[in-house]
Amino acid sequence: MNPKLYTDITTEEMESLVMEPETVIVDVRDEWEFEEFNIGGLNIPLAEIRSKRHYLLPYDNVIVVCTNGVRSRVAVKDFCRHPEMEEKQLYHLKGGILGAEE
Repeated sequence: MNPKLYTDITTEEMESLVMEPETVIVDVRDEWEFEEFNIGGLNIPLAEIRSKRHYLLPYDNVIVVCTNGVRSRVAVKDFCRHPEMEEKQLYHLKGGILGAEE
């Protein structure tokens, strides 16, 4: 069995993808970070991604973001290991939302 893969994307690619139906941004930063600044989407802190993964089931495209791309890479790699995410297109915002602010 081949492992599920994800795709690194740029801010511009993310902006295009979020216009597609059934697409969600998942921000894996802590709640206080999300409240301070965010680019939209669902806030599911990294520590909670396994217990709250079911919130992503309605979506076909899942874009995972964090501040600089470290936590989001951990999260998207975890998503790749779960059978219920197998049919989804998984994306990782390379460089995180700090790149989105520029």
